[in-house]
Amino acid sequence: MSSPGSPSAQLTAWASRADAAEAAVSHRHIRRLWAVPRTRMGCARWPADVPSATFLSWHYWWQAQLIDCAVDAAVRDPTPVRRRRLGNLCRTPWIRNTVSRAGTVGWRRDFNDDMAWMALALERATRLCGVRTPRGFDKMTAALVDGADPATGVLPWRRGGDFLNAATNGPAAILCARLGWTDTAERLCDWLDATLRDPQTALIHDGIRKGVLVQEYYTYCQGAVLGAETELAAHAADAVGSQAMRGKRIGRLLEAVSSGMCVGGVIHGDGGEDGGLFAGILARYLAGVACDLPESVPDAGLLRGTAANLVMTSAEAAWGNRIEFDGEPLFGHEWVTPAVVPAALFRPDDPTARVAERDLSVQVSGWMLMEAAARVDKTVAGYGAG
Repeated sequence: MSSPGSPSAQLTAWASRADAAEAAVSHRHIRRLWAVPRTRMGCARWPADVPSATFLSWHYWWQAQLIDCAVDAAVRDPTPVRRRRLGNLCRTPWIRNTVSRAGTVGWRRDFNDDMAWMALALERATRLCGVRTPRGFDKMTAALVDGADPATGVLPWRRGGDFLNAATNGPAAILCARLGWTDTAERLCDWLDATLRDPQTALIHDGIRKGVLVQEYYTYCQGAVLGAETELAAHAADAVGSQAMRGKRIGRLLEAVSSGMCVGGVIHGDGGEDGGLFAGILARYLAGVACDLPESVPDAGLLRGTAANLVMTSAEAAWGNRIEFDGEPLFGHEWVTPAVVPAALFRPDDPTARVAERDLSVQVSGWMLMEAAARVDKTVAGYGAG
């Protein structure tokens, strides 16, 4: 991405790898929406099939993670190209969502987790990169908070539904902390810890419906909870008891993730489709622990080091198992095993030519991991690319 002689021409190895991941996703997946000027979205498949090429299939929350990665790149190395692309990425889902939702204008979705992830990405783009606040952003955040379940004070997965889960309330808590709504963020974090944490494993369950736990563990749920606790530690009042509680929760979950969500220190994958994003999201918020956890949290140095090790070990594995295709990386959906070239490259009309590496979700997850590693490498002493 950087030209010789530019301020960023001399890159660290991990920054270079993040650049390569960014370029690969940009070249293979990002394209204009329906020839509409100043629009960009992520095409869900590569090589593209008809539904993804025409954006009949477009995956709202995948676009949120793509925007978040574009923010990472623009923060790491600001350039006019990155700023322009980020603005287009932030603008386009509003257009596509409005077209797909008869009678609805803007960001509104039936699923609160979709809106929470998108709001997180848009908030970062405006705060960190100077992107103009997208139209309807305030209405979207208000709709999230106003949609809380009256009995519990937490957000249902689906508007009006009875499933209360980590994948909705984790990112909502991060968002509330960043917007300064710390009381709401604390309420959500307390509910997540009291209701969804498994007392045996210390991992966070998927969710609860009518008092019955859905006893599934997903990497991105652990990441969202780590992110929420870290944001509160950084933004809430610096009370000794509060910081000690945050440190205890983070330490307990880090240990659980290390033992239950990793293989040899490498975060395990969850296949393609939505699952392709799960490991990358955990890596993002592990990097947040490594880089953002304040010194006021007891044992902060130990916690940061543990999180940093998980990020860097995972990144080394993912990079080592990538394929170089046309000079750009293609990441596997499972970072401990070699990536697979999509058979659709050679049999474009064969509907069975389907591997997870074809999914935007898997490649964004790899990019997310490279950005996390670049951030840890820059911020936490003692790390470098092997």
